[in-house]
Amino acid sequence: MNLSDDVIAALALRTREKAGARFVLGIVGPPGAGKSTLAERLRDVLNESGDVAVVAPMDGFHRSNAELDAMGARARKGEPDTFDAEAYVAALRRVRVGRVEWPTFSRVTDEPVPGGVVIEDEPIVITEGNYLLLEEGPWKDVRGLLDEVWFVDVPDDVLVPRLLERFLAGGRSREEAEAKIASSDLRNAALVRATRDRADLVL
Repeated sequence: MNLSDDVIAALALRTREKAGARFVLGIVGPPGAGKSTLAERLRDVLNESGDVAVVAPMDGFHRSNAELDAMGARARKGEPDTFDAEAYVAALRRVRVGRVEWPTFSRVTDEPVPGGVVIEDEPIVITEGNYLLLEEGPWKDVRGLLDEVWFVDVPDDVLVPRLLERFLAGGRSREEAEAKIASSDLRNAALVRATRDRADLVL
């Protein structure tokens, strides 16, 4: 994901034009596509004229490693059931009515961080994650809580090096990282790409 400043400015203008009392924008795509980078750049451009936008990442709803160990799902971390989708949906509902302490995710500790960001009265909330358009389980309620959704994608030959760098920086060995990418992340990417037709805009 490498959008020019002009494109980011155009996306910010599109968002401002649609924003009302509170506009909730979803940015979705496979792991490593650049969702977080886009969300943060968009927030920064929007906030050049004041604090109007905040990023509320879906990653804050990762289940803890202790929960995943109890589920026998630690090796599958990042797949749909390894997130607390019910809590994510509930948080999106609360965003509509007021102040929310929103969890974030630390790549240092590999754990969610409660209250990592506080959503106050910002009129624009940007939430980003893999499964915003998924139509199974509690995920199916997410789309109806978003005013607009953008799908961000890059080919696998770009995703894989990004994911490898991320895992190596997080302390995994190259063998562990390559196994995780092959067994889980590329499968997740295919699952997410199957939802792109439900997006309002594809980048």
